[in-house]
Amino acid sequence: MEKTHKSRRKLIKTLVLAMVSLPLLGKFLIPRTQRKKGIFRVKKTDIPGGGALVFGEKKIAVIKTSRNVYALNLTCTHLGCTVNATPKGFACPCHGSVFNTLGEVIKGPADRSLKKLSVEEQGDDVLIVMTS
Repeated sequence: MEKTHKSRRKLIKTLVLAMVSLPLLGKFLIPRTQRKKGIFRVKKTDIPGGGALVFGEKKIAVIKTSRNVYALNLTCTHLGCTVNATPKGFACPCHGSVFNTLGEVIKGPADRSLKKLSVEEQGDDVLIVMTS
């Protein structure tokens, strides 16, 4: 009789642990789906040459070089903090990751570049497709 109680308790503990841990594991095992969130429009004349136009609320930096215009998502690829613009690129205030103006990692702990957003030039405007 004693064995039955212990095995039932063990079964119940295992079931409870599985019910608690499965949703947490699912968060890491199931890939995120990307869906278009919207289009953001910027005037080309508003973007400083050789610099970045930062939209903090939208977590976007629009950068104009002598050749082209591109946009970066300002969410750090390490743990998701919002990076700050610096004269030489971008820096994460949370854990110290540093990125150049192209969004490439200069100093970790981040191991992936900042995400480039889809940009389309239309006349005097630049359209940026934001995804989540």
